[in-house]
Amino acid sequence: MKDFVYNGQPSRVVFGAGSLAHLEREIEILGARRALVLCTHEQQGQAQMVAERLGARAAGIFARAVMHVPIETAREARDEARRLGADCAVAIGGGSTTGLGKAISLESGLPILAIPTTYAGSEMTPIYGITESGLKKTGKDARVLPRTVIYDPELTLTLPVSLSVTSGLNAIAHAAEGLYARDGNPVMSLMAEEGIRALARALPAIRQRSGDVDARADALYGAWLCGTVLGSVGMALHHKLCHTLGGSFNLPHAEVHTVVLPQAIAFNSQTEPGAISRIERALGSAEPCSAAAGLFDLARDNGAPVALRDLGMKETDLDRAADLAVNSPYWNPRKAGPAQRGEIRQLLQNAFDGIRPE
Repeated sequence: MKDFVYNGQPSRVVFGAGSLAHLEREIEILGARRALVLCTHEQQGQAQMVAERLGARAAGIFARAVMHVPIETAREARDEARRLGADCAVAIGGGSTTGLGKAISLESGLPILAIPTTYAGSEMTPIYGITESGLKKTGKDARVLPRTVIYDPELTLTLPVSLSVTSGLNAIAHAAEGLYARDGNPVMSLMAEEGIRALARALPAIRQRSGDVDARADALYGAWLCGTVLGSVGMALHHKLCHTLGGSFNLPHAEVHTVVLPQAIAFNSQTEPGAISRIERALGSAEPCSAAAGLFDLARDNGAPVALRDLGMKETDLDRAADLAVNSPYWNPRKAGPAQRGEIRQLLQNAFDGIRPE
């Protein structure tokens, strides 16, 4: 066994159907008195429910969270938190809402209580991302890790099936890259494989029975594990490409991860056979196939997009995307810098056309 360093993330998890009932207790444990509730415009109903449950502890609702956390929105939310005298943020929703909470916490240090209603996994990471002038910049800071996370499967029952599938594949991407991360370790590898297995089992069940609470719980469990992996080890080529495509071309976050993941795994498959074998085992495909093909099939067979062109990407923008990705690359087990620009451009072309990796 190789040498490794393991750091556990200091977060508290409350998991189970109906666990939103513990919200007031968890706010008290944080020592908070005035909570600013964050959400997207579409989730104002759930945010209002949270605010009503908090009663006098609710400072207000900020319902303008959007994808990729534009710097302008982050500034508005920070100003609102100051104006209302908030001493914590309650983020209910997906990665966009949690990301907005992180943007507030990065400057003010306000503790975050996250209530995920998708499978994005952002709630388990100290990673933040803010988009400014068309470029998404990411970083790590312990201050932005939510102190408490409430996972209540009942809150995900109304998540549309299409978004459930892409959000779940987004989570799988976190674990898949964690299996070959430069700073990986055996504990994260166990979590990654189990997280992929849980989601690969849950997503087809959710597509067949969207109101299945057990399947929804499996998906949240998988998302928790995959998010923990993402928050504990480094990212590689897949995440670099997705951050480039999402931040610079304003493509939908979960859908981009869904499309790019099989192509990025195919790119790294010859370099990391051990990690690839674990992904194949976790997917448990009915017929033997590669990890990349299995991920492609999981998306396609459950109604998710598999081509960038279906997300609004222009083929004429692929060259710029390739340049942006290779000129400031993340570490990757197979080199993916300027010298490999042609290979990355071909990967993007395959993703644009929706070609199933062999």
